[in-house]
Amino acid sequence: MTVAPAKPFATREQTVALSVSFLALFAIVGCALYGLPFFYDFFVKDLGWSRRDVTSGNAYSKLLVGPLFGWLAGVMVDRFGPRRLMLVGIVIAGSALIGLGSVTTLGAFYFFYLLNALGYVLGGPLPVQVLLSRWFDAARGKAMGIAYLGIGIGGALVPLLAYALTQSMGWRGALRALGVLMIVVALPGAFLVRDPPRPAAGTGEPAPSVAAILRRPAFYLLAAGSMASIGAVGGTMQNLKLYLSLDRKIPQGEIAGILSLILVGSIGGRLLMGWLADRWFKKHVMLLVYTIVAATIPAMVFAPSVPLIKVGAFLFGIGLGGDYMVIPLMAAELFGLRMLGRVMGIVLTADGVAEAVVPMAVATIRDRTGSYAGGFLLLVALAAAGSIAVALLPRRAEPADVASLPAAATR
Repeated sequence: MTVAPAKPFATREQTVALSVSFLALFAIVGCALYGLPFFYDFFVKDLGWSRRDVTSGNAYSKLLVGPLFGWLAGVMVDRFGPRRLMLVGIVIAGSALIGLGSVTTLGAFYFFYLLNALGYVLGGPLPVQVLLSRWFDAARGKAMGIAYLGIGIGGALVPLLAYALTQSMGWRGALRALGVLMIVVALPGAFLVRDPPRPAAGTGEPAPSVAAILRRPAFYLLAAGSMASIGAVGGTMQNLKLYLSLDRKIPQGEIAGILSLILVGSIGGRLLMGWLADRWFKKHVMLLVYTIVAATIPAMVFAPSVPLIKVGAFLFGIGLGGDYMVIPLMAAELFGLRMLGRVMGIVLTADGVAEAVVPMAVATIRDRTGSYAGGFLLLVALAAAGSIAVALLPRRAEPADVASLPAAATR
């Protein structure tokens, strides 16, 4: 299905929103989410912590922050707009990395990881998704794909940058430098962006209630599918450096290249999936993304040589690139723009639980069995389950719901 864009990226507001979204995702997701696992093996080697310990910071922080602040952030972004949340979130996330560069105890590690998770909720994908979904209409998929390149570029650069910084100033200095970089890169643009206008009711009817959305099976299929796939992606990315460094004994420079290659692949994946999302049913794009994730995890982690690991890493990156990006597009298709903040607040909270629990579960399996094989097979099963949930989704809003959705959500 081909849909012509309603208007090009021509207005100043759209251009600024797209640029700010790119930089926020570059910093908060590219640098922090994908950068922190690069340092996990240093915590293990220098502080004597277990694999479970270093993955538990991400787990406990998201399990605490997600339920407490995810829904609240969704309500706030619908009521006050995304700009204010982004400003606060960027400062908090950057400060968290600076603090992590100085920790010597698990208590301090958990505290700064808690700040990192809070910065992610307030300044990361949630406000970006609402900002772009409201500023862009028919070209929403293209806009989301371009903005989410920030994650790919940030995630591709940060392993190489972290490796170089570690060589020159140690891993603690490298963490502090990355935290400062995040704030310098993302904060100025967030001051310039203007909050988008709130979407009009269109038909004059009130917005659908959250209770009505929660009664729809499609909501639970979307939440289950995204939880399974995000859990699989998070479990892979949070454990991959530990696995390659401590289990496979691959040199740090080679690992930096592998991690960077994943995010290079994600750049192409985001562009491709964003382009497809404006032409195909969002459900079909989502199913393609989740299938790629399920197929490429074993191709990467069980590859017998570094060159084959790199091939698998690039292909995995293509699936990773579309994973987070396609969820809000599908949510807007099913539930409309007026409730998108609240819906994504719930979905991202559920995703945060999966992204917290699954990596720690994989690390715990490794600590207890001495092998990552069982944990990685669990990730493959999760990704496959996510594909099944997405296959059961309707392609768009059901006819009974169309009247309560804005026109842009039903095209």
